[in-house]
Amino acid sequence: MPYLTASKFQMVSNASSAEGGAATDLGNLPRWDLTALYPSMEDESVQKDLARCQAESEAFEAAYKGKLAEIAKRSGAELAAVVKEYEALEDLMGRVASFAGLCYTENTTDPKRQKFYGDVQEKLTAASVHLLFFGLELNRIDDAVLDAAAQDHTLAYYKPWLDDIRKERPHQLDDKIEQLFHEKHVSGAAAWNRLFDETISSSRYEVDGQELSIEPTLNLLQDADPEKRKAAAQALSKTFAKNLSTFTLITNTLAKDKETYDRWHKFEDVADSRHLANRVERDVVDALVKAVREAYPRLSHRYYAMKAKWLGVEKMNFWDRNAPLPKADNRLIPWDEAQHTVLTAYSKFSPELSAIAKQFFDNNWIDAPSVSGKAPGAFAHPTVPSAHPYVLLNYQGKVRDVMTLAHELGHGVHQVLAGPNGALMAPTPLTLAETASVFGEMLTFRDLLDGAESAEKKRIMIASKVEDMINTVVRQIAFYSFERKVHEERRQGELTSERLGEIWMEVQVESLGPAIDLEGGYENYWTYIPHFIHSPFYVYAYAFGDCLVNSLYAVYEEAEEGFQEKYFNLLKAGGTKHHSELLAPFGLDATDPTFWQKGLSVIERLIDELEEMDQAS
Repeated sequence: MPYLTASKFQMVSNASSAEGGAATDLGNLPRWDLTALYPSMEDESVQKDLARCQAESEAFEAAYKGKLAEIAKRSGAELAAVVKEYEALEDLMGRVASFAGLCYTENTTDPKRQKFYGDVQEKLTAASVHLLFFGLELNRIDDAVLDAAAQDHTLAYYKPWLDDIRKERPHQLDDKIEQLFHEKHVSGAAAWNRLFDETISSSRYEVDGQELSIEPTLNLLQDADPEKRKAAAQALSKTFAKNLSTFTLITNTLAKDKETYDRWHKFEDVADSRHLANRVERDVVDALVKAVREAYPRLSHRYYAMKAKWLGVEKMNFWDRNAPLPKADNRLIPWDEAQHTVLTAYSKFSPELSAIAKQFFDNNWIDAPSVSGKAPGAFAHPTVPSAHPYVLLNYQGKVRDVMTLAHELGHGVHQVLAGPNGALMAPTPLTLAETASVFGEMLTFRDLLDGAESAEKKRIMIASKVEDMINTVVRQIAFYSFERKVHEERRQGELTSERLGEIWMEVQVESLGPAIDLEGGYENYWTYIPHFIHSPFYVYAYAFGDCLVNSLYAVYEEAEEGFQEKYFNLLKAGGTKHHSELLAPFGLDATDPTFWQKGLSVIERLIDELEEMDQAS
């Protein structure tokens, strides 16, 4: 099924819209046009396609269940035709699922959309039950038979997908048990996901007499006024505490649900199922985590000590961590300027890259403003290859919003380029799914840096980029450490709200260092991180992607001939190749223990540069 690629940033909405904030003029913020999927939620084509999903899934099961081994022995071309039929069904079901999900994110508090989303989920689950046998039965075909069938060129095209299916074989169960897990998902994990989303979207935070949703409140943590930052932090802490029992129950339930799934499917480590989905080896991720944790003192601890000095304090409060630097340009950036900035940076690297990104603006594939009930954060959703991706933002006009636009457009371009692989092989493992997004950010940052008008502006821009990198690498590995501890302890019994707060504070103190005071309500900030709920252990993919892109960008800066072509080939591959195969043309190897040090050294050098600027001033 298609998936949402959520941004690492919790970006915030235009405070002038429906939230009663200060009036701002960001220009005409676009709303997306979902008619490429369906005309509307009420259109009869939605229900017709749902009926088709059910009927065609039942027919597929009746035609092929119990017969795949025989078909494989007879003809690779015949089996390829069956796979193509299955792929067409995946595209159809993915289209309806994507439309329902995107409609829901427009306003997660709207009962009409809630019902539509829930009903679609239930109907698609009922239909897809009839397709469960396919992957399971393919894995029961003898390797020699399947390999012989794949000699046919039509089936050989699907060999990467078949190889991925094979990797699931040690963890698959009897068909009826898999069916039970599948059917229970809607009333299990998916229901708890919805409860989280709707609780977050409906929660309000009182700041200076105003009732704000979470996005405008988080945005105030980047305000130039320290009193506004403090007021926002206290409002967040108060509401998080009010909802603490709900978030604790959600976390405990989902962690237990995952433990049950992992135990039945014979996954040893709490993160092994994520590693398998990402097609990355556990020791590669362990090496990344070890390298980042060892680098905390050289990266985040050192940088935040410098920032405290710039802010004129010995120790920053936690609400000052993302505060703008003194003399920073805090003007609001209109939407048209943000668009021009990103497309220009993309174009300097590759006019083709920029042209693909421009389609998102020209064809209303972006939903930019914030309205009451809209899902927080940002993401790029690939939908299905027969349509096109969509990008959701909560654009506020800050520099970080521009970088988020660059990030999500990177995802979008990647999804467009991978689309021709089809519904089965277009999705990219998360470890590589962040490559284009982080690379897009880097292109935009470097272009802005080249245009800096003074040494002071350059210093502020470098500092801002270091903060983003710390948020991407250090913070996400701290999140991963938090998840590991929670899921490991949950195997021994439920965790109290207090214990969850203690684990959160342990990893935050370790990662952020002594220059930040985390007392005063920060212990409950784990509650609003959506990745913990929707995609356990997703977060290390950001650090993986950032370190990878740092190394990749170094290759690009060396002006190696043919880099752009190799880069496009990487994106076009989608899910057809392992990370080792895709990185080899660039001379990079994520299994090399020194690989992660190369990526981290890029951040370290930027901090060195900031220290040198300080000493020279």
